[in-house]
Amino acid sequence: MAQPSNTFDSYDAVGIREDLSDIITNVSPEETPFHTKCRKTTASNTLTEWQTDALRSSAANAHIEGDETAANAMTATSRLNNRTQIFKNAVTVPDTDEGLDKAGRQREMAYQVLKIAKEQKLDIEKALFDNNAKVAGNATTARELAGAPSWMTTNVNFVSASSGANPTGDGTDARTDSGAPTAFTQAKFDAVMQSIWSNGGNPDSVYLSAFQMNVALGFTGNNNQRSNVQGGDERVIKSLAVYVTPWGTVEFIPSRENRSRDVFIMQDDMWEVAVLRPTKNVELAKTGDSSKRQVVTELTLCAKNEAANGIIADNTTS
Repeated sequence: MAQPSNTFDSYDAVGIREDLSDIITNVSPEETPFHTKCRKTTASNTLTEWQTDALRSSAANAHIEGDETAANAMTATSRLNNRTQIFKNAVTVPDTDEGLDKAGRQREMAYQVLKIAKEQKLDIEKALFDNNAKVAGNATTARELAGAPSWMTTNVNFVSASSGANPTGDGTDARTDSGAPTAFTQAKFDAVMQSIWSNGGNPDSVYLSAFQMNVALGFTGNNNQRSNVQGGDERVIKSLAVYVTPWGTVEFIPSRENRSRDVFIMQDDMWEVAVLRPTKNVELAKTGDSSKRQVVTELTLCAKNEAANGIIADNTTS
């Protein structure tokens, strides 16, 4: 049907008030599972140090009566360290904002500070997973912490072809990525789990990308995931929350911040985040007709004993 002549409709009207929701919808992820699970300790220096040790291998131990006792040869502990890294974000908002009536928030500064604080948490999670060597820093170079891959050498599956290589294991260098990655498999995973068990580890968590998680969903056997049709509806539940092996039970945790080529098998209590400066929202000096605030955190990662953990590196990502 046609509109009657001279109809004054909403397209002709002037002064219609806007219909703007007071809810701001943000779908960006903010989960940081590795940082959340790491034990938090206090750092008192920009260089954080710790020691590791290990028992010798078992040996035959039998002696005759009255034998002279000789002291065992002992080895010193290993002393390791990492550098604290400063994470800093800031926002500047004109003072005109104080007089504006906004939808979704009362004050722009409060909203933006909360937003950059969440973004900084993601930066921290990424740094903990990053294949990065520690940097001591100086007056012109920022300090950087060594990420998890640079510590892991004992329980590792990687591709040595095309330059692939382990790091030294003390945070001074990063892993050398292979230029010829291979697919993540159940066989790789089970082999690293067995190696961790042999070296005394008791892993809890597996961190992996969405792509590698889909590979893990295809693991076979009666000790992993199931697909069940629920009675009364047509939903199919397919999950791999817990994976049971002869070498331990681990929880699979999809992670958005670790590199997709890396799959981490971690014993949670063998990682610590040492915090020199907890996250703080600080007002900066006023230099004009605007207000400035910064969110700053300073911390580092402590690999308490890398032999309790494992990594499956150099996996294909597509």
